[in-house]
Amino acid sequence: MSLAFDIEDPAGGGTERSAGLHAYRPVPRISIEAFCETDAVARQIAKANEDRRMAKTHAQIHMGGVATAVEMFQTVPTPNLILLETSAAPRDMLQSLSALSEVCDPSTKVVIIGHFNDVALYRELIRNGISEYMIAPIELADIIGVIGTLFVDPEAKPLGSAIAFIGAKGGVGASTLAHNIAWSISSLFKSEVVIADMDLPYGTANINFDQDPAQGIAEAVFSPERIDDVYLDRLLAQCAENLSLLAAPSTLDRVFDFRDDSFAHLIDVAQRSVPHVILDVPHSWNGWTRTTLARADEVVIVASPELANLRNTKNLLDTLKQLRPNDAPPRLILNQVGVPKRPEIAPLEFCGPLGIPAMATLPFESALFGSAANNGRMLAETDAANPIVQTINEMAHILTGRMTHKARKKPGLKAVFSKLTRKK
Repeated sequence: MSLAFDIEDPAGGGTERSAGLHAYRPVPRISIEAFCETDAVARQIAKANEDRRMAKTHAQIHMGGVATAVEMFQTVPTPNLILLETSAAPRDMLQSLSALSEVCDPSTKVVIIGHFNDVALYRELIRNGISEYMIAPIELADIIGVIGTLFVDPEAKPLGSAIAFIGAKGGVGASTLAHNIAWSISSLFKSEVVIADMDLPYGTANINFDQDPAQGIAEAVFSPERIDDVYLDRLLAQCAENLSLLAAPSTLDRVFDFRDDSFAHLIDVAQRSVPHVILDVPHSWNGWTRTTLARADEVVIVASPELANLRNTKNLLDTLKQLRPNDAPPRLILNQVGVPKRPEIAPLEFCGPLGIPAMATLPFESALFGSAANNGRMLAETDAANPIVQTINEMAHILTGRMTHKARKKPGLKAVFSKLTRKK
């Protein structure tokens, strides 16, 4: 079974997956105070504040323009950034802003949202120390783009993509597929990939890659103050030419309880080091798994075609839609399809209530997967000619943006009649 669909967008957000928003870097930890005169501008700023790229910022929105801002900052320090909407005419705007300049700290950046398209006004505002002038109506991407321009280092290296894999239920093969897709990305495109096995007590990446590193992800999480590019490199185990592993200890000698953002800095450092970071997220629900999925660039849900998987996948999709309101829906992989004698939900019936198609449907092949697992090898190393390997390679192309998802064509009359033919 191979890939289907060329998705424009199954749930209204497919174009956004490749749009400008997806390319923006996360905004660093800054404070923002926004002053709005209209509900439309306030709504867009609130929407931006909910975006995962703004997760580290602390923003507050106030209704009121220049006068409200001046009154507030007479008694409290100014933040890193002020977003200020004003409907004042160009000839009056500079005069009204002079009062704000008297209460503003020199380090505070100010972005004006005005209602007049006037080049002369723009130049005068910039000459007087205003960081940027935006013209209403504004959109979510405009806000995040401007803030990123002001606070993200333009000389910084591009961030690698973080792709999080999670199973809708334990034992559906999410880790196995994450490891094999990572291997395909590294081998097909000669691109550096880091796998982070985040299942610290029960992780299997070390077994799947036949590795036994002395250090790994536990050292990074328990010593976050030490994490930088050099320390991360010391913790990585080399699995292949372009593939490295942050292995889980897979022991029960201590309890692995973490804060919501315990893995955030580690993932940030890894993204600055390599083009692709594969996050093998365990099937659990707590603060740090929620945060990891909310902030990843892509989320891939792996499910098996039965009822509990369908319920859990629906719950994940609904929750992630709230956590990632401006991102495309997660990808879905249907795995272990066709287990002998097991009642199953047909793939199309499984995907119907979810509102998204499956990126791939993989048949149950215990011999291939079992042989690879027992020998610490990847599927492509075990049987490169197997159609499942080809599907995994296609998913690697899709998840790295090298290929779009092809739409499955409806079966023709020949296919329909073949199903009606009586077996001999």
